[in-house]
Amino acid sequence: MLHPNATARIDEEAIRALPKAEVHVHLEGTFSLLDLLTLAKENGVPLPGPAATLFDISSHDAFDAPEVTTGGGAGAGSAGLSGFLRFLDWQCGLVRTPAQAARVAYAFAARQSASGIRYSDVIVNPTHWNTWRGRELELLDALAAGLDEADQDGLCRVGMAYSLLRSQSPTEAEDAVAALVAASPRRVVALSVDGDEKVTGRTGEKFQGAFAAAAAAGLHRTVHAGESSGPEGVWDAIDLLQAERIDHGVRSIEDPALIERLIADGITLGVCPRSNVTLGIYPSWAEHPLPRLLDAGVAVTLNTDDPAPLGSTLEADWAVAAQQFGFGHAELVGFAGRSIDASFADPDTKAGLRAELAAHAEAVPA
Repeated sequence: MLHPNATARIDEEAIRALPKAEVHVHLEGTFSLLDLLTLAKENGVPLPGPAATLFDISSHDAFDAPEVTTGGGAGAGSAGLSGFLRFLDWQCGLVRTPAQAARVAYAFAARQSASGIRYSDVIVNPTHWNTWRGRELELLDALAAGLDEADQDGLCRVGMAYSLLRSQSPTEAEDAVAALVAASPRRVVALSVDGDEKVTGRTGEKFQGAFAAAAAAGLHRTVHAGESSGPEGVWDAIDLLQAERIDHGVRSIEDPALIERLIADGITLGVCPRSNVTLGIYPSWAEHPLPRLLDAGVAVTLNTDDPAPLGSTLEADWAVAAQQFGFGHAELVGFAGRSIDASFADPDTKAGLRAELAAHAEAVPA
């Protein structure tokens, strides 16, 4: 099924050339197959199935794990969600040393650079990294070391958003934030919360204290909401958690008053159409509300969520969106600009990226 505005696909090379940021991507969802094979060999861990099918989301229910976390960017529309989350737990469990963690972070920055991404806010949910339980600050330090090296090598600059899990208790969340504030780990720029809204129910109230402490300490706030739940989750994120940005938020389209609030407060939605369609939030790209959100005046960015298991890249997702919804060069420049504006990059980085984008837009006419 095609959207009525569908058009010819834009060359992905042209999209890669656009200076841009990505603001909704999970580090847990960016391990390449080579990363997994290398880590498994280093740790003497057998693969849970054939290497060729590790990224087959339909096969993830075969993962047999004693416990399931519900972090990550996946939505609850797919019957395979629990298996997908066990897969994330398994792969992150392969990262057992600081050197391995640094290598994964460096590889992420390289992957982003290959897509023409200049800056990224990457979400890290430590609950997936079971080897590092009780040593979360050490994990952040190891990841930062890899990102520091990537920065020195001229790769994509990266800030980390430390993500709570919806099933955590208020005390666990507040203790995590207290530890972050006390240690002030480098490259951590924001507090996040992710997980399956449909399973946990509304959780804004129980995390209100943690997010208030983060705001008081100068950390940015971004919240997964309006994906597997309706608009109420977005309201909670804004009113209770002081969210500056919403990850997903697509179901805001169901509430006109919420749309008005997003516009009035200048809150950007970090939308991930491929993730929403693959995981069953919407049945097809044509039925995704992206163009309606834009037409309503909401600031929207296009992101990948979990690109490796979803089998995509940012430029591929932008190309499909352009084809499906009839976006041209000017609209893609708009997405790039909003991605820079919505990012938690420092002011100098933002200014440099805006100037680079303006020069590119002038040199490459629509």
